[in-house]
Amino acid sequence: MPDTMDTVSPAPVAATPVPGEPSSLAGQVRSALIWRSGSQIVAQLVQWSATFLVIRILAPSDYGLFAMCQVILTFMGMLNGYGLASGLIQQKTITKREVRQLFGMLILLNVTLAIIQVSLAPLASAYYRQPIVGEMLRVQALLYLTTPFIALPYALLSRSMDFRHQAKANITASIASASVALGGALYGLGVWTLVIAPIVLFGVRGAMMTWSARSLVWPSFDFRGAGTIARYGGVMAAGQLFWFLQSETDVFIAGRSFSAHTLGIYTTSLFLTQIFVSKFVPPLNEVAFSAYARMQADPDAIGRAFVKGVRMVMIVAMPFYMGLAATAEPLVLTVLGDKWRETAPIVHLLALAMPFMTLQVLFTPASDARGRPGIGVQNGAVGALILTTAFLVGVQWGPTGMGAAWIAAYPLYLGISAWRTLPVIGVRARDVARAVASPALAAIAMALIVGLVDRALPPLDAHWRLMMLVAIGAAVYAAWMLVFARATVRELIAVARKQPVAA
Repeated sequence: MPDTMDTVSPAPVAATPVPGEPSSLAGQVRSALIWRSGSQIVAQLVQWSATFLVIRILAPSDYGLFAMCQVILTFMGMLNGYGLASGLIQQKTITKREVRQLFGMLILLNVTLAIIQVSLAPLASAYYRQPIVGEMLRVQALLYLTTPFIALPYALLSRSMDFRHQAKANITASIASASVALGGALYGLGVWTLVIAPIVLFGVRGAMMTWSARSLVWPSFDFRGAGTIARYGGVMAAGQLFWFLQSETDVFIAGRSFSAHTLGIYTTSLFLTQIFVSKFVPPLNEVAFSAYARMQADPDAIGRAFVKGVRMVMIVAMPFYMGLAATAEPLVLTVLGDKWRETAPIVHLLALAMPFMTLQVLFTPASDARGRPGIGVQNGAVGALILTTAFLVGVQWGPTGMGAAWIAAYPLYLGISAWRTLPVIGVRARDVARAVASPALAAIAMALIVGLVDRALPPLDAHWRLMMLVAIGAAVYAAWMLVFARATVRELIAVARKQPVAA
């Protein structure tokens, strides 16, 4: 950020239009979605290509050890200051002093986190009974040193809904990380491949985003007057705490009971089934939060935008998850190889729970943007309790029991969250149900037909079987939507063509 700028406008693009760029909020949202989601797709395609190759090279036990470290990293990461950055996005105007204070907070927080993680490393090794986990955690402490150089420019760029520069940074960082991961696996680094690649990813991303946002300012450690940002960040951090309990408790519980091999089977199954909700939905939520925050003067607009967003996301999510459940075995054999065959039944179970998780994570940006971040925190607390209880029961039956725990817990969690959140954002439950109904029915019909066809097929190689089932599933889903949900299809086409759509 230039030193001469005393205040930062909430919408610099609108204040100083650039020829050829959209000036309306709708145009900015569309452009942001294209850059943020489009870049996410490109970046993830690069990473997935390398990831699936690396998975075929490494052993399940490597991924089990890495998952043990991820529990600590995720727990510490919830305190790394991204909530403070969100507070900066949410404010109407910010000053240069607030930017310097945020940078100082981020540096102080993350240096402290790195020191704490190094100190916790021996305890983690003892808990999991794996000495190498401590060694990995000491090296992974370097990740925190990159956070201030990602979170601050992320906040500044997101305020102006400038996702183009973030997109370039994400793609470049993904290429660098994927290259290191593949090279490390081929060179025989084993589990250390999984340690080094994220460090490269965050380092390159931080350098590029800092340069793009010109956010390399002198940090201020005088935090007087920064109470608003700190309080908002604290609430967001509390919400992240409960998200941690939801997303990592299963690995924390299973890591003590399972072998590294079995834990690797379970966590790789989770990776496959959560690709959509963990890789595609977060960038959509980033854009949604920035857009919702700009709509605060019109509560009805937030509700309409939320319902439309749910409909668009579920049109893609439902066939993905139901197709994953129906083709789990040939997919695993084709993508991961025969040594990962044990993941197929776990993938089948987890895929059935993911639609509920996807819908659940769409609630928080809308309630946060309405100035009610406490709603998301309270929902997170409920979810943490429900899921932890389910995992403590399910772990007794191994990875299959953990998959069943997801199916049992998430519908209940979603129902309670919807009851608490929808009135806040001004949406009726039946509006959400109507938005989800068409893609859900089409995807279920698709999965049933694909399952019947799969049983009738003669013995085939896994990749030919998968290709045939995917083609049949896509045809069934498209036909169902065209026959029974033409209005939804027309809306999707209008959005793709950048045409106005009735709310």
